[in-house]
Amino acid sequence: MANLDNSTISPNGKLKDAMEKINFVPAGSTLFVIDDSSQKVVGTLTDGDIRRGLLKGITIEDEVHKVMKTSFRYLTKGNYYNDKINNFLSLKLKTIPLLDDDGKLLKIYDLTILKSVLPIDVVFMAGGKGERLYPMTQNTPKPLLPIGNKPILEHNLDRLLLNGVENFYISVNYLGHMIKDHFKDGSHKNARISYIDEDRPLGTIGAVSKIDDFRNETVLIMNSDLLTNIDFAGFYKEFITQNADVAIAAIPYKVSIPYAVMETKDNIVSELKEKPTYTYYSNAGMYLIKRKLLETIPRDTFYNATEFLDQAIERSDKVISYPMIEYWLDIGRPDDYLKAQEDIKHLNFL
Repeated sequence: MANLDNSTISPNGKLKDAMEKINFVPAGSTLFVIDDSSQKVVGTLTDGDIRRGLLKGITIEDEVHKVMKTSFRYLTKGNYYNDKINNFLSLKLKTIPLLDDDGKLLKIYDLTILKSVLPIDVVFMAGGKGERLYPMTQNTPKPLLPIGNKPILEHNLDRLLLNGVENFYISVNYLGHMIKDHFKDGSHKNARISYIDEDRPLGTIGAVSKIDDFRNETVLIMNSDLLTNIDFAGFYKEFITQNADVAIAAIPYKVSIPYAVMETKDNIVSELKEKPTYTYYSNAGMYLIKRKLLETIPRDTFYNATEFLDQAIERSDKVISYPMIEYWLDIGRPDDYLKAQEDIKHLNFL
């Protein structure tokens, strides 16, 4: 996220001051012009705009409003659609402003770094003991076990940062102080990280009931011991396109039958399938959920995600699956951990 002070200027500012600022805009050469009275964004200014103005006789002592563009592209809070971001990227835009409903500047995104801008909060469930990975987890919480050059949890956090996510919560219990010491408040990553302390186990989703300051209407909840390069933008797009209440990331699981299988009805054989393979989809431990549904989670009570999903289905909430084609590994056993160490050498996790 670009620095607002360094990337903005008044329409009454001098072009020579704008030229000095442009030299320090990290992502490119665009300044956003802020009206002095209304504080609304009223235009943009690039070095190209200034050059064209100079060719027409404008001087560097003239004011910004004489050469600024009043038509520009932007995002509005809560409406970051993937197609719009992809269009911005195809146009090779380097920065894009986020405006509130009144047209005031909230932040500036650096599209030379970001893959997308997703309006979601993220909750990592990181309170488990990782007993199946003992003794590796005797003195290190499972989310901090290194995979390649960084901890399991940090791989997912960094990928979400590349998708424009800024607001994170981490539920901690076992050796939680080590997780806090590692990630701190997230400011070194241009993120906001808050912690939910589980003084006793609250299941796989119960700790979410302790969060009352979500910033977005959609929340991604995911296990902290997953190694995956899921397309978060694609996952979110499907959630929005389907107008879902809950989306569950799903991984394919194939079952091969070593015998011929008979299709029957009333003991009448209609078909023989020789050694068929069936594909089922399993819960991948990642959920996109409308924030209002999280209010149904009982407060400070042991509560699993499966219970939440069952109740959502019983209420006839729209629960969809998102079949994954990307890499996914639940690091629950020593063999999984060894596999992850090998896989990380060959897979793209950015």
